[in-house]
Amino acid sequence: MNLQQLNAEARAGHVDELNLIAIEGGDYLLEARVKGRAHPLSSPSGERLRVHSVEDARGLLKAIPMVSMNLMHWSVQDEMCGMGTHPEEDLKVPISQRSAW
Repeated sequence: MNLQQLNAEARAGHVDELNLIAIEGGDYLLEARVKGRAHPLSSPSGERLRVHSVEDARGLLKAIPMVSMNLMHWSVQDEMCGMGTHPEEDLKVPISQRSAW
């Protein structure tokens, strides 16, 4: 899904939430949830859309109608030695789509 498609889906009220997913290296991927299904956002060249900060994401999304947005960090427990078996608990924190500054 590209930004134009996201805009159209958001205006139609189909977007459940936007997720800003933290990945290694300090970058983030954007994902839209539409009718319960994940749709990674893509750049104009067709690659996964990466941003370098929450503010970069907000800048890209400023023309998109307001929808629920979350910052997500995947669980690292599966990479930790000696932790035993624990349920995976991903961190999902609601954030504002518009800057709080």
